[in-house]
Amino acid sequence: MKKTLLLLAVFFVLSAKGQEPPFPQRSPIEITVLFPAGTSADVTARMLADGMAKHLGQRVLVVNRPGAGGAIGYKYVRAQKPDGYALVWNSNSISTTYHSGQLEFDYQAFDAVARVLVESVVLAVRADARWKSLNDLIAEAKAKPRAISVGHSGIGSHTHISLAALFSAAGAQVNEVPFGAAQVVPSLLGGHVDAVVQLPAALSAPVKQGQVRLIAALIPSRDPALPEVPTAREQGVEVSLEAWRGIAVPRGTPRATIAALESAIRRTVESAEFQKGSENLGVRPAFLPAAEFSELISKEDASLSRLMQLIGLKKTP
Repeated sequence: MKKTLLLLAVFFVLSAKGQEPPFPQRSPIEITVLFPAGTSADVTARMLADGMAKHLGQRVLVVNRPGAGGAIGYKYVRAQKPDGYALVWNSNSISTTYHSGQLEFDYQAFDAVARVLVESVVLAVRADARWKSLNDLIAEAKAKPRAISVGHSGIGSHTHISLAALFSAAGAQVNEVPFGAAQVVPSLLGGHVDAVVQLPAALSAPVKQGQVRLIAALIPSRDPALPEVPTAREQGVEVSLEAWRGIAVPRGTPRATIAALESAIRRTVESAEFQKGSENLGVRPAFLPAAEFSELISKEDASLSRLMQLIGLKKTP
């Protein structure tokens, strides 16, 4: 009798496994965004989700899980089953949150799927600000240490690291002010800070409305989407910290599932709709497949570790 029951149990388990529908038919896919609605991360993730849904034949939902520079979202996704239904809208923050001590695991907790786009970190001031260039602002910051306030998207965020690296390289001191990501731009417009280090998508509307002026891009060379914005390097400050965004999944996700997601992402990024939407937001489509994306993350993690050690923000061993 016991042997019969055991055989029946094994049969039902195998039958249940055999009935698992092929990916992604089982249920909607969920992309965790590490920042609130309305931020650069949120807007771009929703563009991606719309395209992926068409190519996968399955709903792709965006869920905002903000907090701790991205740590809350990373922890959530890491704890999910590695089956391709839980994705994270990954960014350089996987390294900055880890090395700043806010995350107890690093990028190796995830498998890379694909890089989607890159963004030019920029320094912005209100349109009526007295500083017309980066050098104007730096000169005043040197004359009046910590008198100028500059906002960023939270301790350990990419914008925080970029801000610290910029003024460290310039030899100037400012008052660094952390905000929740959704509050950074309103804080600039409201006069609560003098400047912000931010990503273009979050600033696109105020720039188009003439409320904000971009005075430096913290990237290697001028962004084709922002041709009128000089780089920090052009203005004599040696700093370059391009931001990227992509999709990652919990470590151990089947390779075939990763390949299916990668293909849907590639087709989305190459679409005219995504290209146009990216142009409107001031971001650049920059697809990289899983293997190359994984290599990029590994190399950049090492360089960010060195940079954060240099500017005094590294907390991990």
